[in-house]
Amino acid sequence: MQQTDSIPAPFAAKAHQIVEALKQMDQIVVAGHVHPDGDAAGSVAAIGHILRAMGKEFMLYAAPGLPGYLDFFPMPAIVHTTLAHPPFTPKCAVLLDCGEPDRLGSELSELLPYLDSVNIDHHLGGNGMGNRANWVVTEAAATAQLVAYLSMAADLPLTGDLSLAVALGLITDTGGFCHGNTSAEVLALASHLVGNGCNLPWLREQLDNNWSLGRWRLWGLLMENSRVEQDGQVGFCQVQLEDIRRCQALKEDLEGFVEQLRRLRNVKVAALLREDSPQLCKFSLRSYGDIDVRSIAAKMNGGGHFNAAGGTLRMPLEEAGKELLRHIGLYLTSQKADAEEQAQCPKPAPQAKKQTKNRAKPK
Repeated sequence: MQQTDSIPAPFAAKAHQIVEALKQMDQIVVAGHVHPDGDAAGSVAAIGHILRAMGKEFMLYAAPGLPGYLDFFPMPAIVHTTLAHPPFTPKCAVLLDCGEPDRLGSELSELLPYLDSVNIDHHLGGNGMGNRANWVVTEAAATAQLVAYLSMAADLPLTGDLSLAVALGLITDTGGFCHGNTSAEVLALASHLVGNGCNLPWLREQLDNNWSLGRWRLWGLLMENSRVEQDGQVGFCQVQLEDIRRCQALKEDLEGFVEQLRRLRNVKVAALLREDSPQLCKFSLRSYGDIDVRSIAAKMNGGGHFNAAGGTLRMPLEEAGKELLRHIGLYLTSQKADAEEQAQCPKPAPQAKKQTKNRAKPK
């Protein structure tokens, strides 16, 4: 069976279209959003493997660099953290896991108008920023899922480091296959990867058991500082810059902590607020089921996914905390009111079925 036969039908046509677009490109910058997570980094790595197999000249770019917890991960080329001295004059770009030019970093966003570009993404909020082709599928669990189908459309086997790159993206954005976006297509793709030799246990070992002492201390402090708000519906934690310094940790050591807040019983929304400077804070929101944290983030000019979103508040930490909790409270109050209204609406009475009498057949 050819690789292309494994692409789910809804994704097949666009995957082949993107492959044709890549064939027309060369001297390519491959980049995800700034401060890349596992899905952005995995997608960048996977595209690098695909472009190498196509014989293309490319460079990998990540600003300000890959997070330290991914130091173990095998990338297909050097990851450049600046475009000041590229190995060639860029003519094209493949933009991954990012829907807005500002999220690419100032260097690439300023260069973008002069490049032929393809955008592959799964975030809500736009149709893509590529001027040659766009593939934005909000139903996809991860950008790496789409890149995997791209590899299949190019008839490149998902094996070796390419399969690990796809797996990294899937594990990251499905929470280790625990989130509601873990669809049948995702599990089928994971099965395909494992069937082709992808060592998922090794990858999880590297991701889960590679903590620094600074991260361990920081999480202990944050556990102590966390609290519940809104009658126990909100798990909330504020992180001061001094907390990170005191624990000899890094900002990236906060990765995954908001997920722990969501583990608290009865919590509907988990919220982590991080101080980046005296007048700038970053927030992360998580939820389960029908709680739309993206709509909460959007009220504060943020974005993301239905159950995972975030954004920036340009104000001091204490003020930002009050603003964040206010918006979460407004959402939960509105949702409760909607639920009560639906409960009070009388359901239409079921229509009585017409009964037919059995008539004896004439002899």
